[in-house]
Amino acid sequence: MTLQMSPTSPLRLGLLAAGALAAFAAPALAQEAAETAAAPEFASAAETAFIFNTLLFLIGGFLVMWMAAGFAMLEAGLVRSKNVSMQCLKNIALYSIAGLMFWIIGYSLMYTDVNGGFFGTPMPYSWPDAGTANEGDYSVASDWFFQMVFCATTASIVSGTLAERIKLWPFLIFTAILTGVLYPITGSWQWGAGWLSEAGFSDFAGSTLVHSVGGWAALAGAIILGARKGKYGSDGKVIPMPGSNMALATLGTFILWLGWFGFNGASQLAMGSNGDVSDISRIFANTNLAACGGVVAAIILTQVMYKKIDVTMALNGALAGLVSITAEPLMPSPLTAVIIGAIGGVIVVFAVPMLDKFKIDDVVGAIPVHLLAGIWGTFIVPFSNPDISYGTQILGIVSIGAFTFIVSGVIWYILQSTIGIRATEEQEMMGMDMAEIGVEAYPEFTKA
Repeated sequence: MTLQMSPTSPLRLGLLAAGALAAFAAPALAQEAAETAAAPEFASAAETAFIFNTLLFLIGGFLVMWMAAGFAMLEAGLVRSKNVSMQCLKNIALYSIAGLMFWIIGYSLMYTDVNGGFFGTPMPYSWPDAGTANEGDYSVASDWFFQMVFCATTASIVSGTLAERIKLWPFLIFTAILTGVLYPITGSWQWGAGWLSEAGFSDFAGSTLVHSVGGWAALAGAIILGARKGKYGSDGKVIPMPGSNMALATLGTFILWLGWFGFNGASQLAMGSNGDVSDISRIFANTNLAACGGVVAAIILTQVMYKKIDVTMALNGALAGLVSITAEPLMPSPLTAVIIGAIGGVIVVFAVPMLDKFKIDDVVGAIPVHLLAGIWGTFIVPFSNPDISYGTQILGIVSIGAFTFIVSGVIWYILQSTIGIRATEEQEMMGMDMAEIGVEAYPEFTKA
């Protein structure tokens, strides 16, 4: 018996609809199957590590670059109003000179073919062509960028100490030598796998290699340059010269604090595993705790000693805590990190008047913060890292300090004897803004 359906019966219409849907669905299903077959495989573990390692360098690098703004604002706030434009100019100039010098000679001098020696091959550095793959564990250019911003930080330290009386061009010439030659040479001793690295010296992110190097160069310059006119009376009395803007100085300190997470955190140099990321987080936490310890210690100590809290001491206490923890931010316990940073803050409070007794004029307090706290932070590494010896740490501190201080002193002396490094007394009284660059930061106010 044959089943008869009318053209309009529900069964007939349903079968036609099902057939039409199948006809439309078949190509879509075929396309989906083809796309599934052609889908790319997931990145390998090595490729994933390369991506995250490179990202760490880039993020850490631009955070450390942002510290250039922190130094500029800190110095702009701590100098008198007639010298603010000069400090802003010096900071953008020194960053740019450091970038060029580290490319022309510095990076290769620091990292190329050191092989346990005292410096590498002086030559312009280059990275692979665009589109190059398989560069290793990270992008070569990202590493260069990260190392370059550290180099610029060293020169920023010198800028603040010598403010308000140094001429622009001698300072820029010294900056070129410092960032292109001096910093890379001592850096190669440790980070370039030079002789100190083989001896077992340890400086995780640069308490000595960056901060004390800048501090030694600044100290040599301050001794040869001399103090600002009127800073020290004939009776030995210290004449206060308050900064122009504590708000700017505070902003600069917070910018530096933020940038320090890149400074220390990215010095882990790897973010391709769970262990690396966990270590980076510990570094962040310890870095923050050390800064907090430095601030609180400086606040309490100035209250006890002077019956008033000095905001500049609090700001420099934060920076001293950060410098102190930089040599070893991973291994300390939280309490140890606080103590290391707090002792850095104590160093600042005692060292500032000590420098005044020797009539060493450090406008922003960079020598106590970067040199002395850097020495402290480097020396105390074995306390939390038992694989490192105190003897080796002292060897590194002394050798790097002696080289930088002596060579910097010679360079400053040559500059003084040839083109001169100090502004005239009339220019100093006028202010370096008008004397050197002709642009006042606060033209509506009377010069102070």
